[in-house]
Parts: sequence; structure tokens; C-alpha cells
Amino acid sequence: MRVIMKRVLDLVVAAAGLVVISPVMGLTAVAIALGSPGSVLFRQSRVGRHGRIFKMYKFRTMVAGAEENGGGITSAGDPRITPVGAFLRSWKLDELPNLFNVLKGEMSLVGPRPELPCYLEGLDERQRRILELRPGITGLAQLRYINESLVLSPEQVEREYGWILAQKIDLDLTYLERADALYDLKLIFTTLFRLLRGDSAKPGLSEAPGLVGSPKTAN
Repeated sequence: MRVIMKRVLDLVVAAAGLVVISPVMGLTAVAIALGSPGSVLFRQSRVGRHGRIFKMYKFRTMVAGAEENGGGITSAGDPRITPVGAFLRSWKLDELPNLFNVLKGEMSLVGPRPELPCYLEGLDERQRRILELRPGITGLAQLRYINESLVLSPEQVEREYGWILAQKIDLDLTYLERADALYDLKLIFTTLFRLLRGDSAKPGLSEAPGLVGSPKTAN
């Protein structure tokens, strides 16, 4: 029943959300098209539930061909990010097309953030339990690292992300034990509140007291 109610919440909120924010998405698409050459949407292979690979949709925030000129993780001041893209990222508007992935059943509103396949190759048996869930737009890990790109340093982005990923997985495993529609609603409203407060654009580690505990130290 928990799984069914969670899926119903996903469908209702995603469908209603797309209707409400369609004008915002339209204006965003125009801004991207005028700001730099290239496709408005960005599609990338990510790991979904049970390890299945799917194409995740986002608004493009980097110059065309950015994947060929750098890694998959961005940090503060990444030169590949366009001016329009920087604004979209600061308010998480680039993730609005994720709602289409939710409708398709590839993602959930709440769950572990979908990762690139290369970052999940070394998961142990305990960590792989996060793949029991559909990946989500928001979640415990996303709330703690709501400003992740501002936390990572350009000089050690891959090393630092490896450390952060271990912490995020611990938080995702905590969510796994509590996942249901009511808890999802609490996390969704917390996410909206923190975005409106501008937390995603503030440098430094971010937390959500009462929802996100301190992560364990990585081994």
C-alpha cells in the first residue's frame, strides 16, 4: 500500500505541477535558446530503480558539447555553465523536466538522486539497497547538499564528490526505511520552502534541521 500511495502522489503532483509551471518552462526554454546555441533540453543516462538505465531530462545549463570538455560533476565557477544556466541552477529550475521522468515512472518526486552509472559501480551490498527505490527529484540527500556545486572545489571535484556520495547514500538508506506518501509530502514542502528562501544559492554546507541528520564519516 505504501508503494501504491507513493506512486499516486507522484502522478498527481507531477501532472498538476506541469500544468501550473508550463508558462515558466516555456519562458525558460526561450531564455536557453536565446542565451547560447544548442538544444534546450539535456538528456543523460542515469541509473534508475533496480539498476535500470534511463534518460533523464533537464534544461540545458552548459555550453553545447560540455560533456566532451570536462567531467560529469560541476563545481563552483565551472566555465562550461552559461549565464542563463547559472541562474537556472541557483533556483533548481533546470530540474523541472524531471517531472516528465516522474510521469513515465522512471523517477519519483522523492528518492535518491539518480547518478551517472560510473559513480555507482563500486557500491557494496548494503549501499545497493538504494536501487530498490525510484530515484527522486528531491530527498534527504538533496536537502542536505542542496547547494552541492557550491561546496565542491574545482581542484578536487572528483575526490570531494566521492566523499559526498558516500554521505548521500547513507541518507538515502535512512529514507528507504521511512519512504511513504506522508513523509514525501513533508520533504516536498521542505524543499519548496528552502528553495524560496534561496538556500540553493548560498555557499557552504546546507542542512534541514529535523529532517536530515548528520551523515556518517566516510571510511
